[in-house]
Amino acid sequence: MPMLEALPPTLIVQRVQQRHELINRMLDNGYPVSEVARRVGLDRKTARRYRDTELDVLIASARDRRNVPLDRYKPFLQAQFASGTTSEKGLYDQIRAQGFQGGYSTLSRYILSLRNGRAVAAPAQIPSPRVITARIMRPRDDLSPKEAARLDEVRIACPDITEACNLARSFTDLVRHRRGTMLALWIREAEHPAIGPLRSFGSFLRQDLDAVTAGLTLPWSSGLVEGHVNRVKTLKRAMYGRASFDLLRTRILITP
Repeated sequence: MPMLEALPPTLIVQRVQQRHELINRMLDNGYPVSEVARRVGLDRKTARRYRDTELDVLIASARDRRNVPLDRYKPFLQAQFASGTTSEKGLYDQIRAQGFQGGYSTLSRYILSLRNGRAVAAPAQIPSPRVITARIMRPRDDLSPKEAARLDEVRIACPDITEACNLARSFTDLVRHRRGTMLALWIREAEHPAIGPLRSFGSFLRQDLDAVTAGLTLPWSSGLVEGHVNRVKTLKRAMYGRASFDLLRTRILITP
């Protein structure tokens, strides 16, 4: 308990303490978790967490979540501070323009730690899987120098991403240039690594290898047929199922 006594009585600490006391008192009185969650206005998983977790752990977790919004801007703030931009107001305006929703006091505390040399070096921002996937699927010539450099950094840091990138781009080359004769070789390469999704995709293609090879080799496709199917469905839906088959047939035949 000395840890709790040392914590300042902030609003977030008081809220966690009140919720912890209320939830555990209701549970001790025999209320089920679902009823406690409904009365307190929380999810059942959250109510169970208050039941099963020590109070000091809950408070520490809540205080960490409070500081998370500034974490994504710390690399930018450290770079600006190192370049000589030390105005708190100026830095606050810059990160607000980038989407920061926290208060001015949060930034002030962090800037003070930078001035005192107590700030921990912020890790480089990690791009999301969606961003990495988009950069892999786009031709390298279409990437900006910064995007290409960041993709190279990710590939160096993760060998699996390097292998996935190489296989994805080689498969794209097969599709765009109709090199179906090389499909079997690509499948063997895709089934070799320990990347589960690629291995599964390669095995799936192998199940109908002749058809996929033809689709990647021959100039014909089912696009025309699919277009007519879509037109027939549109006409059918426009009639709301109330007309006869003969009328539907006539409309299909005369409608361009």
